[in-house]
Amino acid sequence: MDNFALILVIIGALNWGCIGLFGFDVLGSIFGGQYSVLSRIVYTVIALGGLWTITLLFKAKVPMERRD
Repeated sequence: MDNFALILVIIGALNWGCIGLFGFDVLGSIFGGQYSVLSRIVYTVIALGGLWTITLLFKAKVPMERRD
């Protein structure tokens, strides 16, 4: 689940980068405009992925074993 959420966050970040740099909403154009039902579902799933990744900040970090 963590990896899936991270992929969603990366997709969202790339989309926001395209909006900021070029004024072009890639996801909106793929899924029928910013206000189409499908686009809103995709945006919501990406937002849920972002919320899930907040939990990664609080997970216990397990140090890697030292290999000699």
